[in-house]
This record gives sequence, structure tokens and C-alpha cells, in this order.
Amino acid sequence: MSDERLLNPNPHEDDQRSEKSLRPRSLPEFIGQEKVVEQLRIAITAAKSRREPLDHTLFYGPPGLGKTSLAGVIANEMGVHMKVTSGPAIDRAGDLAAILTNLEADDVLFIDEVHRLNRAVEEVLYPAMEDFALDLIVGKGPSARNVRLKLPRFTTVGATTRLALLTSPLRDRFVSVHRLEFYTDEAMHEIVTRSARILGVPCTSEGATEIGRRARGTPRIANRLLRRVRDYAQVIAEGSITLEVARAALATLEIDELGLDENDRRLLRTIIELFEGGPVGLSTLAAALAEEVDAIEDVYEPFLLQLGFLQRTPRGRVATRRAYEHLGVPYTEKPGPNSDPNAPQQGRLW
Repeated sequence: MSDERLLNPNPHEDDQRSEKSLRPRSLPEFIGQEKVVEQLRIAITAAKSRREPLDHTLFYGPPGLGKTSLAGVIANEMGVHMKVTSGPAIDRAGDLAAILTNLEADDVLFIDEVHRLNRAVEEVLYPAMEDFALDLIVGKGPSARNVRLKLPRFTTVGATTRLALLTSPLRDRFVSVHRLEFYTDEAMHEIVTRSARILGVPCTSEGATEIGRRARGTPRIANRLLRRVRDYAQVIAEGSITLEVARAALATLEIDELGLDENDRRLLRTIIELFEGGPVGLSTLAAALAEEVDAIEDVYEPFLLQLGFLQRTPRGRVATRRAYEHLGVPYTEKPGPNSDPNAPQQGRLW
């Protein structure tokens, strides 16, 4: 499978530049995630009234749901600067020390993919988050000594798609932990309408609904689809996005009624046709698809699980009856563990 797939919620550099212009800048502008937004509104209001930085905050959930946007919203609402980095980008403890010593009072330090911080870097981050101090070793050998530098009070905002991979000491230092959910069709309609207005694209309510409901409940994907449909409308339909134009453009992009693209369907067909519907181990499935294990877990599976097309079992991944029906493949029940061994085998594609 290609890393360039349209529905991959992990953006490339060109997409990131375009998406920045569409990101909300304040809590009233942020659409969806109502519970998280309300909790943040209360926490930010309380912190500002006490003239203190916001408590360390962690966002987790599938990619593309607004973790980075919410970090920016927090910085804007608090009226402070935001320093952006990521777990893989901080190779050494000295890299993090350099970032921390350049923070100003009340600033937001946003760490994307925080679960990928290495242990040496985490050891530096612990006292920084807890005591706002930086512990350094000066010198070498017998003359080495520990020096503690005071840091300005700041807010760490972490984002992760894999909460279980965070170490317990790091996770415990985040005071507020918020899980982001896939967005409803109503929220997706509002997001597409807002983005179309910002981009200056004429878009009917029906056209926005069609794009939104095929965007897998993910704003980043919705904005990407909107730009592709805009291109189609500009060339084929005089620039206006209607229901008919949206459907025609999305059909050209091979995105079906439920928002699945060809790569999603290929994954399901592989389980059904090559592995008789499963169960199949994740590493075996990844090898059959020539795809990375992390990509299957983080990009493909969350939405397929939400649709009920896929099941995770102790023995591996299993395609459900719904997956068969969506692909138009006949489905019959597999025999249970106590079934008659002399009975005809069911539920396999021969």
C-alpha cells in the first residue's frame, strides 16, 4: 500500500501548510469534542483567574482528530507562545534541555508522539514537569556534580495515538488526560462548511454533508477531501460543490459511501480471501499487504473497528459479517469449537 493514500490522516509537509490555515484558533471556533472543549474552557478560565499556567495536559486518540489544534487553542486562549516538537525529534537529553531553557513563563510546550520519547529524555522531563527544574551533571568522573536550574513555570501538552505505550511515570505527570473521539456527521458537516468558507469555495449544504460523512469522522481527512473535490469542481463543474459534484468527485477518488478507500477494501479482501476471514496475526497481515504494522494499527484499524468490519481477537484479526456484506462476498457461519467435525465446513472461501 502507498504511504500517499488520500485518507491517511498523517499529513505530509504540503498538507500541513494548507491545514494550518483551516485550524481553529479559539475554543468557540473548535467544532465537536464538546466534553473536552468544555473541560478545557473551565480549566483555562480558572488558570487565568489564578494567573497560573494551565496544568500539564495529554490528548490521545486516532490521528487527525485535533490534538495539535487543541494545543494551539490552549496557547491562544492563555495568551502565550507555543513551542512545538515531537518525541522522535528529541534524540538526546541535551536537546530537551535546550528547548526547556528557552521557554518563557507560562509558555506551552507541545510534544507530538510523546510516547516515542526515549527513557533518557523522559528522565530530564520528569523534574521539569513536576518541579519546574532542570537537573544537569557538570563535569566528569570524581569531580562531576549535580546542578539544578530553575525553569519558568510552563505547560506541557502531549499528544499520542498510543496511550498504552506511555510509561506510567510520564503518564502520571499529566494532570488532565483527554480522549478524542471520532466526530459525528453533524460536526463533520460544520467543519466542511467552515473550511469551504475559509477557502472561498462555493459549497452547498448537501455537498458539505456528503464530503463530511465520507471523511471517516476525521477533520483532517475532511479538509483533504474538500481540497480534492474543489479541484474537481473547478475543472469539471464551474467551481461550485453540489451534492452531485461531490459524489462524482469522490467516486473518481474511489472513496465509497462509508468513507473506505481502495486500501481499506484491499485489507478486508486480504483477510477474507487469503486468510479465509481470519483470524490472522497482525504481523502476518502486514507482510501480506507489504505495509508496516504501526500503519495498520494506527491508520487502518480504528475506523474499520468502529464500523464493525473488523474484530481483534487473541488469535488475530477477523473480518465480520458486515465486511463480507459491504464487499458483496457471500458469508456463512464458521463452525464453533464444539461443532460436529463430520459436518460440512462453513464460512470459508474455497
